[in-house]
Amino acid sequence: MRLLEIAAIAVAVAACAFDVSRQRIPNALTFGAAAAALITAAVIGGVSGFGVSAAGWLTGLVLFLPVYAVGGMGGGDVKLLAALGAWLGPATIFHAALYTAIAGAVLAIIIMVAKQCVRQTLSNINMMLLHWRVAGLTAPPLTLETSTSPKLAYAVPMLIGTVIALWLE
Repeated sequence: MRLLEIAAIAVAVAACAFDVSRQRIPNALTFGAAAAALITAAVIGGVSGFGVSAAGWLTGLVLFLPVYAVGGMGGGDVKLLAALGAWLGPATIFHAALYTAIAGAVLAIIIMVAKQCVRQTLSNINMMLLHWRVAGLTAPPLTLETSTSPKLAYAVPMLIGTVIALWLE
C-alpha cells in the first residue's frame, strides 16, 4: 500500500472517531487533510501530481454536494470525501463513493431494524419523494436537522467504501 492510500485511510479513521463521538467532522481535519494531500502530491509528483490531487478533491466535492444541497447529509461528509479524493485521485474516489453509498445503505437498514424505526423511516422517505415530485429537487421540510430518526455517522461507510475501493484496485 502506498503512502497516499495509508494517509487517506488514517484521515477516514480519524473522521470516524469524531463523527461517531461528536456527530461532527472538524474543518481542521478535512481542510488540513486536503491541504496536506495537495502538498504531498506536488512534492511527490510535481505539477502532474498536484493536478491529479486537485482533480480528486474536486471529484469528491462534486459527488456528494447535491445530497448535501437537499439536506441529505452534513457538510463535513462532503468535505471528507473531497479530502479523501485529494489523497486518492478522481478515479479511486469515484469508486470509493459508490462503495460508500452501498455501505451506507446497508448500515442504514441495520440501524432502522435495530432501532425499530423502519415504518417511520419509510414514511419519511415517502414524504421526501412526494415533496420532490411536487416541488422539484429543493430541500424538503424534513432534513437531517429536522428529523427525529437515528442518524448514521456517514464517516463510517466512507471508511468502508474507501477500504473496499483500495482493496479492489
